[in-house]
Amino acid sequence: MTELADRLEAVQAGVRDAAARADRDPTTITTIVVTKFHPAQLVRDLHALGVRDFGESRHQEAAPKVAELGDLAATWHFIGQLQSKKAKQVAEYADLIHSVDRQSLVAPLAGARVFLQVNLTDDPERGGVAPDGIEALAAYALEGSLDVLGLMAVAPLGAEPRAAFATVRSLSERLARTAPSATALSMGMSGDYADAILEGATHLRIGTAITGNRPVQG
Repeated sequence: MTELADRLEAVQAGVRDAAARADRDPTTITTIVVTKFHPAQLVRDLHALGVRDFGESRHQEAAPKVAELGDLAATWHFIGQLQSKKAKQVAEYADLIHSVDRQSLVAPLAGARVFLQVNLTDDPERGGVAPDGIEALAAYALEGSLDVLGLMAVAPLGAEPRAAFATVRSLSERLARTAPSATALSMGMSGDYADAILEGATHLRIGTAITGNRPVQG
C-alpha cells in the first residue's frame, strides 16, 4: 500500500508539474488509473487513496469487476477496442467509453458518453477511425444520440509523442466544427502523459506508473 501511494503521488506530482508548464489548472485534468489485469482489491486500495476514475479494456474482465465493486463511488472508463456485439453490455456499466471508431457502435451505445478514437497509424488493427473520417463519424454519432465528448488517441510506437498529440489537438479543432462541445482529449499514458498535457489532454490513461507491473497471466 505504501508503494502504491508513492507511485500515485509521483504521477500526481508529474501532472501538476506538466500542467504548470502548460499554464493549465491541474484540476481540469482527469487521471484515469488503468486497472486491467489487476484484482478488485487494487481498485479498493486506490479508492482508499482518493482515486475515483478507473479504466478497463476487456469486457469479460471489466463486467464482473465493476459488479464486485458496486459499493464504491467510482467512475468507470472503458478504454479498449469494442466489439459491436458487446457494446450494449459495456454501456450498462461504463460511465464513459473512449473507443468509438465506427458507425456500427452507435446504435448499441445510444445515450452513452463517448470519445471518438482516432488512429494515428496506417495499421487498421490498432483501432480508431482514420483522421479524414472523424467528421462523418461524429455527425453519425450525434444523430444516434451519443454524447460525443472529444477525441481519444494513442501515440504510435516509435513516434515522438508530443508531435502525435499535437496532431490530435489539431484534429480536435476540426471536430469542433461538427460537434462544438466535443473539446475533451483522452491521450497520454504512463510514459508520455506530460507531453499529452502540454498538448491539451483532459483525460490521461495511466496504468503501470501507478499500479506497478501487471500480474502474470496464466
